[in-house]
Amino acid sequence: MTYIPHTPEQLAQMLKTVGVDSTDRLFDVIPQEHRFPDLDLPPALSEPELADVFRQLSEQNDDLDHATSFLGAGAYHHYIPSIVGHVVSRSELYTAYTPYQPEVSQGTLQAIFEYQSMICALTGMDACNASHYDGATALAESIITTIAAGRGRRRQVVMAPSVHPQYRQVCASYTSGMDVDIATAGNPRATPETLLSMVDNQTACLIVQSPDYFGRIHDLAPVASALHDMGALLVVVTHPISLGLLKPPGGQGADIVVGDGQPLGNPLAFGGPHLGFFGCTKSLVRRMSGRLVGETVDDGGNRGYVLTLSTREQHIRRGKASSNICTNQGLNALAAAVYLSVMGKQGLAQVARLCYHKAHHAATLINRVAGFSAEMDHPFFNEFTVECPCDATDLCARIYDQAGIVAGYPLKPDFPDLANQLLVCVTEVNSSEQIAALAGALAEATA
Repeated sequence: MTYIPHTPEQLAQMLKTVGVDSTDRLFDVIPQEHRFPDLDLPPALSEPELADVFRQLSEQNDDLDHATSFLGAGAYHHYIPSIVGHVVSRSELYTAYTPYQPEVSQGTLQAIFEYQSMICALTGMDACNASHYDGATALAESIITTIAAGRGRRRQVVMAPSVHPQYRQVCASYTSGMDVDIATAGNPRATPETLLSMVDNQTACLIVQSPDYFGRIHDLAPVASALHDMGALLVVVTHPISLGLLKPPGGQGADIVVGDGQPLGNPLAFGGPHLGFFGCTKSLVRRMSGRLVGETVDDGGNRGYVLTLSTREQHIRRGKASSNICTNQGLNALAAAVYLSVMGKQGLAQVARLCYHKAHHAATLINRVAGFSAEMDHPFFNEFTVECPCDATDLCARIYDQAGIVAGYPLKPDFPDLANQLLVCVTEVNSSEQIAALAGALAEATA
C-alpha cells in the first residue's frame, strides 16, 4: 500500500522515517536542471478536437484495408466473419485465463472443449490442449514432451532448417540449460527425407514443417514410418488453413502436431496476440503441457465440463512441473472455435482451395516477368519463393514506394545466402487484380 502524507506533521514524520531532512533530498537523483521543467504545451483541446487530432495521426499509418499485401511468413491475412468479433467481444468472455472452478465456469469450459475437439478433427490427432501462447511456444513444448516420453534417455532433437526461423530461435531459448542437443542441416531447403540420416538412437524426435517456411508441402508418411522404426517421434508444424485441403499430419503418422492458430479468426494485430495449438496421440496425452478440458456427467447424469489430467505440480509445486504453461490464450482460442464452427468443413475447404489456386496463379504470372523465377518444382500451398534479379529487400522498398504494394517477405534477414529471394504469400483476400498488379509492379521496379 502506498502512503501519502496529507498534513505537514505527517510529511515531517515521513521524512524522518526515510532519513532525509527535506523533500528536495528525495529527488537528489534527478539533476536540478531537469526538475519541474517548463513544458511548452499547446492550448487545451476539447474532446472532439482531440479525437480529430489522433484520427489524423492514425491516418498516417498504412493498414490492410488500404494497402495490398503479400506478406506471410507465419502471420496471415484472412477474411474474418463478423460473427467472430461479436462473440469474442462479449464481456463474460474477455479472459485468457483457465477456469479453475468448473461449477461456475461451464460456458468457458465448454467453449474450450469445442475448440479442442475441432483442432483434433483438423489435425487428425487424439487430443489437443488449450492452448499455448503461439506456434513457437507450442513447438518448444513439443520438444520437452518427446524427451519426457522417452524418460530422458534420448536428448537429441533433429530439426529441419525449413522450420520457421523464429520458431527455431524460441526452441533454442526454451531448452537452454536443459542438456538438449538441437541439430539441423546446413542446407535450408533440406527435405524431411534427407534428415533421416541424422537420426540415431539418441534422437527423441524429428521436427519438420509442412507446408514449410518456404511454402512447400511434404509427404510425411514414409518419414514417420522410418522414424518409428528407429524409436523416435515425429513432430509436425503445420498451417491450420492448409488442413482444409491437405491430408492432416495425424493421418500421416505424426505423433505431435503444432502450429499457430492466428489464421483461424484472429486478425493481424501488429504481431499478436496469437495462440499455439498442440495435438498429440493418446499415448502422449499425460505428457502434454497446457490445459485439457474433458466432458463428463455429474451425480444427476447431467453433462458437465472439467479440467482433466491436470497435474497439481504445475499449480502449487512449480519446481517439479514439467512445463511452465499454466494458462491459455482463451480469447484467441474462442475466436478460432467460432471461426471454425462458422466456416464448417466446406467453408474451410473453400478457403484453402482459394489460397492454393490463387497462389499458383500468382506464381505463374510472376514467372512471366523477365528476371523473376517462382519456385514451382515442388508442391506448395499458399506461399512460394521467388528468385529476383536484385536484392529482395531493396526491391520491396521500391515497389511499396511506387505502387503501395507489400510484395512479400525478403528472406535475407533469416537466410543471408538468399538475399535475392522473396517469400510471397497469397490468401483468399487477394483478388486477381491485386495479383496482376504485383506482377506489373515487379516488372516496373526492375525495368
